[in-house]
Amino acid sequence: MAEAPAWAVQLAEQVCAEASVPAPQLRWLRRERDTSSGVTRRSSGTVAVVAGTDEVDQRLTLLHELAHWLVPAAFRRRRRVAAHHDARFYATAFELYRRHGIPDAAALRCEGARYPSALRHARALRMPGAEEAWRRHRAGLRERAMARPPLRVVVPEHRVRLVRDGRWTRCSVCGVRVVGPVLRRMRRRGGSHVLLARS
Repeated sequence: MAEAPAWAVQLAEQVCAEASVPAPQLRWLRRERDTSSGVTRRSSGTVAVVAGTDEVDQRLTLLHELAHWLVPAAFRRRRRVAAHHDARFYATAFELYRRHGIPDAAALRCEGARYPSALRHARALRMPGAEEAWRRHRAGLRERAMARPPLRVVVPEHRVRLVRDGRWTRCSVCGVRVVGPVLRRMRRRGGSHVLLARS
């Protein structure tokens, strides 16, 4: 891990001082790519950023992770699933972006590319440009859906028969892996499915 640049350390200290919370330890890694990524680990008190070459995206990524630092993930009541990018998070994140020099258009472009749900939250917050960005995203989804080839039936509807295949559980009829909530439901109640593929 490289040492975090001075501007990043200063920004993290400023954001945390404004919120009256202790600053995390910054970990910084550089990569020859445009975009940056990051992760916040509250348990170890760290914010790690893999910095790309786009300086605006570096700054936005650090502010995104600092928003996670300021707004711990809320747990949804059902199944205790963490909601990392909810309305509360984005209210904080978009405010940080604006306060620390990220133009609204850049925030919408970067966040919308990584997390399309950000556009819905930006729209609810009435951010300038959010409505247009959300409509463009929806139009793009419709265009991609129309361009996809139609689905065809590979294996007709059949009763799922679960078998172990090493560390995986599969349907013995069509060979598809069955995982997560679907696997739990199939073990409890059984069920049927259809194997489809794009032509």
